[in-house]
Parts: sequence; structure tokens; C-alpha cells
Amino acid sequence: MLAAVAVVAPTGSVQAADGDTRPPPMANGFGLTQVGAATGSATNFYLTVTTPEVAGEQHIKIILPSGYYDAPDRRYPVLYFLHGSPDDPVQQTYPALSMSDQMITVIPDGGARGWYANWLNQKTAAGAQNWENFHLKQVVPFIDANLRTIATKKARAIAGISMGGFGAFRYAQVRPDLFSHTASLSGDIDMSARSMDLRLAVVATLIDAEGAACGSASGFCDPKNSSYKPAVDSDAAFGSPYPVFNADWRWNEVDPSQHMDRLAKGGVKVSVYVGDGGGSPLEPEFWVAGAAKNVKAAMDALRMSYYYVNYGDGAGWGTQCNGGHNAGCWEQDLRDLIPRLEREFAA
Repeated sequence: MLAAVAVVAPTGSVQAADGDTRPPPMANGFGLTQVGAATGSATNFYLTVTTPEVAGEQHIKIILPSGYYDAPDRRYPVLYFLHGSPDDPVQQTYPALSMSDQMITVIPDGGARGWYANWLNQKTAAGAQNWENFHLKQVVPFIDANLRTIATKKARAIAGISMGGFGAFRYAQVRPDLFSHTASLSGDIDMSARSMDLRLAVVATLIDAEGAACGSASGFCDPKNSSYKPAVDSDAAFGSPYPVFNADWRWNEVDPSQHMDRLAKGGVKVSVYVGDGGGSPLEPEFWVAGAAKNVKAAMDALRMSYYYVNYGDGAGWGTQCNGGHNAGCWEQDLRDLIPRLEREFAA
């Protein structure tokens, strides 16, 4: 059982002093302990925290509306944005994430290969890997306690890129009571046996397979200076990936494509963005395009409403998108998604 540390400031009362350009003070709580001072400005900063749920120090990046301090009685909806692999919240510098004056954006650490889940094996060289607990049981209430949020399902959305797209769909399926909208941007949203390529990409990050993991990375990845150390067992996160005698039961349980009904029943809106990778199997987007197609088929079978964009080779989708697994496309995805979320939050 998690022990909730008492928050020493009144809920949602944290404020920066008039004219102060530093990040606002944030009170420890919900199992999170801050390490040192926050880094950044009053409206764009990151915290470093520790938690018993995940080994090591973790970052939480927060982007506040530019007018956050001008209207001290106003509360805001929140977009939780999940990064890809291997990456870090600090590196999420998409201009689109700072374009909204209508919402708070929170980017929690997902680790280089945390996969937004509580791992089956907690005794590997990587230490504690309870990412789901960290995010849903600690970060969400910590944010609501420290910032002027609207702490309701209607006022929360969750989105992510690549590994983070998997996390965004999975978290919304696990806790449809928390989120009103989930969005995948080139996400690994089919982890069924038919997408064995994506399963093995996950395994590559676990065993630190030199070069293989970097081939599907969404962040900077140097195979000679791996972000995926220490290597752990291939079954550490989700058990065996091979569909023999139901050995892959855990993969099926966490696979978003097999549980889209949870979003339908939970009243969670769905958005999917994907390119085609130029049709090349050497491009990671080629494989996530197949995953997106399978999810679309699952939603059609359930007669779900959804928002689906396949921008192919990127022509006409922003100015820097080539249809690949890269930031140029994800920036345009966000420029399309964020105004839509603003309208939903305001409705």
C-alpha cells in the first residue's frame, strides 16, 4: 500500500511571487520526493523526483499557460503527454506543446524503456519498475494537489508518441475514469502476436540488443552508447512474447488493440495519427502504421466513433513531415490535436 505524504500547501494554491521568473514551489506528496530545485521558468520547468515505485531519479516537465498567474482563481484542464523510447521529458520541446493558453501540460518520465507498465519482474538489475503506479497513483494526484487543475475525467486527456502512444491508450483503458480523451501519435498500439515485430522491438530494449532497439527508437539513440542499460531478461516486463501455450498472456492483457471496448464503454474519445514510413520496412513508421490499421479495424468492429489521420508520406501535413517516425510529423500531429482538445475541454 502506498503511503500518501501530507501535502503542506493547500490544494492547488501554489503560486509564483509577483514578477518571479522562477518555477513555482511544489510540495512533496503521494510518495514523490523532490531532489533539489525545479529547473526552468515560471511557466515551463521540470522537477526531479524520487519514488519507491521506480528506481533512480525521474523528471516531470510542466508547461503552464502564459496567463496562469494573472488569474489566481482560474483552474485548468490537463494534458498528460507521454514520451517515446529512449527519451526524457526534458527533451520534449515541441513548440505545439507551448501553444495553448487553455490547458496545463504535464510530461512525466517514462524511462528509456519503462513501457508505461508495472513490470512482471521487479528484481532485475534495473530495480523497481512500477511505472503505472508512478504515473497514475502518484503523478496525477501530485499535480492536482500542487496546481490549479480541474481534477475531473472531463478535464484530463492523455497522449503519447511511439512507446508513449502505447502508454496513452493503455492507461486510458486501465483507468477510463481518469481520462476523457486518449491519443496515439505513431504509437505501438498493437502488441498482439500479429505484431510480433513490435513485441520484439520491446524485447530489444529490455535485453539492450545493440542496434536493434535503436532501429525502432523515437528519441536519440546511439547503439555504441546505449540508453537501454542495464540489460535485463527478455521476459522482465511482460513475460514471454511467444504465443505458445498462452505463455504470452501478459502481452495480450496490455495490448491496446484487444481492449478498445474498454474505451468505448468508458466514454473515452480516441485519436490516432500515423504515417506510412514511405512504404519501407526499414522505417519504424511502416510497422506502427500496421498497428494503427489493426486498431482501426477493432474500432470499426465495435462501431466506435474516433478521429483517425493517416498522413501517408507527410505531403501537406505541416512543413517538416515526411511520413516517418520523427518529430517533424509529431509536431504537426500536436498542432492538430491540441486545438481539438481545447474545444472539448471548453464544451
